[in-house]
Amino acid sequence: MAARRIIDEPGYILHSYAWSESSLILEVFTRGCGRVVLLAKGAKKPTSGFRPVLLPLQPLRLTWSVGGGEGEVHTLKAAEWAGGHVMPVGDALLSGLYLNELLMRLLARDDAHTALFDVYAGVVRVLGGGEHGEALEPVLRAFELLLLRHVGLLPALNRETATLAELRAEARYALVAEGGLRAAGAADRSALVGRQWLALQQALMTRGEYLAVLRACADIGAELKPQLRAVLQYHCGLPLLRTRQLLMDLQSL
Repeated sequence: MAARRIIDEPGYILHSYAWSESSLILEVFTRGCGRVVLLAKGAKKPTSGFRPVLLPLQPLRLTWSVGGGEGEVHTLKAAEWAGGHVMPVGDALLSGLYLNELLMRLLARDDAHTALFDVYAGVVRVLGGGEHGEALEPVLRAFELLLLRHVGLLPALNRETATLAELRAEARYALVAEGGLRAAGAADRSALVGRQWLALQQALMTRGEYLAVLRACADIGAELKPQLRAVLQYHCGLPLLRTRQLLMDLQSL
């Protein structure tokens, strides 16, 4: 197979690890190619032009070669910062690394998700915008919902998953990892009423879905959080997400 090049592809680094004394392996989320693995030769050298550029949560333009017997690891040829915002800090940084870990766990390689990439890029811009406090809650919940939807792991939110019964506006329902959306029991303290689930479903079906979902999450982020985290952890598998464990460790200090 003849080698070819992908040129100036928008992308973000999700994770990097050492390949040799001087090189790095990069897990990258790109707009047109999905999640790809790139070898950045010499990136650890003090004189490498890659060193100040290959950072997570920064918009990049990437060029790499494909084919030529390299398998699924492609060789990075060029990387440029696309500009737009600074590196998130504090809780925003941890939130961004959490999103990166979700993408690493849930996206198959070489499977493009253009709309999800655009949502991720928008969220990262928000994270790089300074102090957020409680404003981060609906942003993260909206991304989690859209990620689950785009990878086919979110059930319809307008009916019970097992029975296909339509939701009643004032009845309480819980989203559970093994069974989807079901009538809430006494132990389901974070359950939402039917009209709230219906509003989320309508938002997910709206053109320009991110803003619609963000608005729908504005007042229910705290209730959504444990339900979505349980579903995400179930599909990510064991062990516990590293970023969640880090946050738990920091809160225990």
